[in-house]
Amino acid sequence: MTDARPADSAAPIHVEVLYALARHAELIALELPAGATLEQAIAASGLLEKYPEIQLGQTHKTGIYAKLAALDTVLREHDRVEIYRPLIADPKTARKKRAARQKGDSEEASQSSPPQV
Repeated sequence: MTDARPADSAAPIHVEVLYALARHAELIALELPAGATLEQAIAASGLLEKYPEIQLGQTHKTGIYAKLAALDTVLREHDRVEIYRPLIADPKTARKKRAARQKGDSEEASQSSPPQV
């Protein structure tokens, strides 16, 4: 015989909501009803009130365990919801600048070294 429980009596799920700042991270553990979404978890965490700069769906992207996820994603037991801060610089441009700087540094070092005999 199967266990035929109504959907509304499903066990609650336990999730965490993470918002990493430059100097520290906020990690909030929550118990939510089964079927809760990523957006509902963030709202229940209180982080939107504590950090009014968070703009979900605009400047701040969201994910679950480092994979981008939409706000309407239904959560599963032990998911870690993450709120990502906006990038300050384009990673591709930053890499190019670092490479150019390193190339310039190595050229200067080779030019300033006395010739070896």
